[in-house]
Amino acid sequence: MSLSAGKLWGMRRMADSNGLFKMTAVDQRPPIKSAIAKHHGTAEAPFDDVAGFKKLLIETLQDKSTALLLDPHFAIPRGLPAMSPTKGLVVTLEDSIFEDSGMGRKSSEIDDWSVGKIKRMGGDAVKVLAWYRPDADPEINEHQKEFTRRIGEACARYDIPFLFELLVFPLESDAHQTKDYVEMQGKRSDDVLKSVEEFAKPEYGVDVFKLESPIAANDVPGVGNDGWRQAQEIFDEMGRLAGRPWVMLSAGASKPAFRKILTHAYKAGASGYLAGRAIWLDAFGHFPDWDKMRTELSGEACAYMDDLNMLTDAEATPWHKHTIFNGRGAAFTPNDASFRHGYQDI
Repeated sequence: MSLSAGKLWGMRRMADSNGLFKMTAVDQRPPIKSAIAKHHGTAEAPFDDVAGFKKLLIETLQDKSTALLLDPHFAIPRGLPAMSPTKGLVVTLEDSIFEDSGMGRKSSEIDDWSVGKIKRMGGDAVKVLAWYRPDADPEINEHQKEFTRRIGEACARYDIPFLFELLVFPLESDAHQTKDYVEMQGKRSDDVLKSVEEFAKPEYGVDVFKLESPIAANDVPGVGNDGWRQAQEIFDEMGRLAGRPWVMLSAGASKPAFRKILTHAYKAGASGYLAGRAIWLDAFGHFPDWDKMRTELSGEACAYMDDLNMLTDAEATPWHKHTIFNGRGAAFTPNDASFRHGYQDI
């Protein structure tokens, strides 16, 4: 496999000069909006508070990041002017509101938003989250597959990387019911692995996977600790099934738990992380004290990112060295005057 010109450039923009992803998620909507609305005792969170917090995240965390993931509702209109042009820009496409029947969840794009608009505004990659369970209603699973195919095709047409996030979730038959954006309690590793296996098929056009831990975050031992080899086998299988560059998401895990997860992921071939709440959730707990939030983000959160980045530098696999590229991940093709003739317009 070789990358087209636009996808190659986008992959490079998201990573550091060594091909490692150290990306910060600022696109979360329900986890931020719900807490702010609860503080105010209102049904909806004030725009200025949500957008202001996202702008604060950009201002304080971007120096430690290779790229930032922003949403078009709050982060882009208020925070983009504060973002350094030296950082990669990943933009979310999926709506945070999903249809849940109890037997599955249907995803959709944000209204009046598209791959084409993300490309036109200068985005370096498109990020999409899809909820998926292999044992969900077959009709719902077909919807999720078609949703993903459609976006993968649009990313190919506009020549922009497709960064795809998968999350399992509870069905009505499961013990732990929630519609919150949190790690599913009691999740099964097989559900995570089978989901990765499905969307690794070429028909979906995924360039980078953003994956959750296949083991409950609090149960991950960390490489070198008791029981780590058994856990490592599961992470290794996830990396094998992904079959392309992949990064870890934090899903609200604690700082120590997420670091342990990364030790396994990097040993399994992951190329970095795209994390949000593990980095900034503690600081967000001080809302609405903006000075305290800024102090903690600039201090403890940045120190935590320094630690993650040192671990990433030491143990992660550069994206362009993934076996899918057969040693040609960062190669521009064709690297001669014929390029413009074969490169297709939209």
